[in-house]
Amino acid sequence: VQLVESGGGLAQAGESLKLSCSASGKIFRLAVMGWYRQAPGKERELVATISHEDEIIYSDSVKGRFAISRGDAENSVHLEMKNLQPEDTAVYYCYASRMYEYWGQGTQVTVSS
Repeated sequence: VQLVESGGGLAQAGESLKLSCSASGKIFRLAVMGWYRQAPGKERELVATISHEDEIIYSDSVKGRFAISRGDAENSVHLEMKNLQPEDTAVYYCYASRMYEYWGQGTQVTVSS
């Protein structure tokens, strides 16, 4: 299974960005898809996940600003990020699981003040 991310880039504080991720390979419907992030010098942390039953989990730091949703294509997911802040600067990784865990290569999000 390969996870391909798109989106990310540069933003100023208060602006919005959207991340997308699609899974390819011989897979059935993935149980969970979502996003983690890792800032320089920090551990990787949960941002948001969505299960195949549409159960959603957000980290407290992004609640009310970020929204995760399933894409139109099977095994795809989006992350709409609004009111971005400098502390959101990190490499964002797409995550998926079904018996095993899968990770994307990461996409950089940089927010300037």
